[in-house]
Amino acid sequence: MSSNTRVALVTGANKGIGFAIVRDLCRQFSGDVVLTARDVARGQAAVKQLQAEGLSPRFHQLDIIDLQSIRALCDFLRKEYGGLDVLVNNAAIAFQLEDPTLFRIQAELTMKTNFLGTRDVCTELLPLIKPQGRIVNFSSSMSVRVLHDCSPKLQQKFKSETITEQELVGLMNKFVEDTKNGIHRREGWCDLIYGVTKIRVTLLSKIYARKLGEQRGGDKILLNACCPAWVRTGMAGPKAPKSPE
Repeated sequence: MSSNTRVALVTGANKGIGFAIVRDLCRQFSGDVVLTARDVARGQAAVKQLQAEGLSPRFHQLDIIDLQSIRALCDFLRKEYGGLDVLVNNAAIAFQLEDPTLFRIQAELTMKTNFLGTRDVCTELLPLIKPQGRIVNFSSSMSVRVLHDCSPKLQQKFKSETITEQELVGLMNKFVEDTKNGIHRREGWCDLIYGVTKIRVTLLSKIYARKLGEQRGGDKILLNACCPAWVRTGMAGPKAPKSPE
């Protein structure tokens, strides 16, 4: 491959919204499209499904909570393309309401994936983004509901226009620790773990967009957070009004 070939990459793309995004990028994007998934077999099966439709995505394994996996992807992008043009951070998890896993463990695992995993991908891949590149981090409209359910003190912190990445990570650590100690409600948190993690994704996006503007303003890189609302996926269930497409 040549560094002149444009490339778009989607995380968590073997099913659901990520899969639909890869399909549309294959149809509309002028360049290569990389479908990533934690599970190699499922990722390759998704690629074969799109190939049967006449599309040509590439596949690369990516587990966003495994730093070695992220760095292997970085090495691939440097070698094959000299960087990255479009990054869609879609990968996330959510426990179902009936899941018997202890609340504190759900909180730790969901935060580790949805916030820390997305943060690690951004930390490693954003330096590879080429001028006029695009980054989309998938958040959730549930984060707005959760924000309203948090205490006024927490709301003030989350709404701060000057919150730093270090402060945001500190709030994440406090939430996980408060759930372990059984005091998260007393400390002003909401019970909706998924929404709490997505507040952080939105804020992380604002922080990184600000940094990109300060450090690489001339490169005209655009970073946004996207809230797709209720979509029919394995995570959200079959009753949702929106299709992944």
